[in-house]
Amino acid sequence: MADTFPAEFFRRIDETDDELFYSQPRRVVHIDDGAIRKVGQIFARLLPQGGAILDLMSSWRSHVPDQVRPARLVGLGMNRPEMEDNPALTEIVIHNLNQNPLLPFADSEFDGAVVTVSIQYMTRPVEIFRGVGKVLKPGAPFIVSFSNRMFPTKAVAIWHSLGEFDRVRLVSRYFQESRNFENMEVIDMSAPTDPPSDPIWAVVGYRKHEGQR
Repeated sequence: MADTFPAEFFRRIDETDDELFYSQPRRVVHIDDGAIRKVGQIFARLLPQGGAILDLMSSWRSHVPDQVRPARLVGLGMNRPEMEDNPALTEIVIHNLNQNPLLPFADSEFDGAVVTVSIQYMTRPVEIFRGVGKVLKPGAPFIVSFSNRMFPTKAVAIWHSLGEFDRVRLVSRYFQESRNFENMEVIDMSAPTDPPSDPIWAVVGYRKHEGQR
């Protein structure tokens, strides 16, 4: 957690061990079919085809569309049975990011990374974003997509306190504070649709090239 954020921003209603909370498989997708399509459209546009992709806080579905055709799709999460049910993953890594924000990968190992509807559970987001920057290749995208859904007891206090558009600004600040990303882009797919679907927003940053500050 960066010093610029007060500690109370990242407190939660349920401060028990996350590994206990996530030990029970929850095979739900959290967002509806329309929102899943929106996430897939974002991934199809921004993720490099045929690359190595890191799916952080992974679950039993990754929503990466077929046209991306990743050579590797590495799921990092806390529930092995969920990830074993994810047909898209090529590798599974069990890791608690809130306990240890350092990622167990080599520098510049991945061509892209995603967090899907889980950013609200990060208690050390700036450290995690900094770690993501280390394992991404220069110029690689990091896509953080979210909706208005959450497990309220595990979402951090600052997420609860903000409106939907201020959450976009918060995630953008995580990127800025990590100092590893540039060319941040906000994608707003929250407008009403027919049939109605859950709103989706995404903030995207690209790993800085070496020597950039």
